[in-house]
Amino acid sequence: MALMGTFQKLVAWQEAQALAAEVYRVSAQFPTAERFGLTSQLRRAAVSVPSNLAEGVGRGSGPALRAFARISRGSLQELCSQLLLAQTLGYLDGEKTEAVLARAARVGRLLSGLSR
Repeated sequence: MALMGTFQKLVAWQEAQALAAEVYRVSAQFPTAERFGLTSQLRRAAVSVPSNLAEGVGRGSGPALRAFARISRGSLQELCSQLLLAQTLGYLDGEKTEAVLARAARVGRLLSGLSR
């Protein structure tokens, strides 16, 4: 496939992929009771960010990429909200939450650039 891997060249995708991996790592420590709750929601939102970028690239047009970058931003905001809830519930400490949110902010800036 000619398009296979082209999304991997996007810095926004690379950073979003790293963010998703970090979310998987930090959520692995959540209580077992949250496995189908907040853990699942966090992971789905995190995976949605790079996945939508890949889909936007795969659509093969600038307008499609911009539209999917906006969808990724929505998933990113959902993820940030869920991270704050995890901190409120005591599943994440403040330092770890801030580190993940800082990475999310970087991804958000990259997505904003793609959306324009």
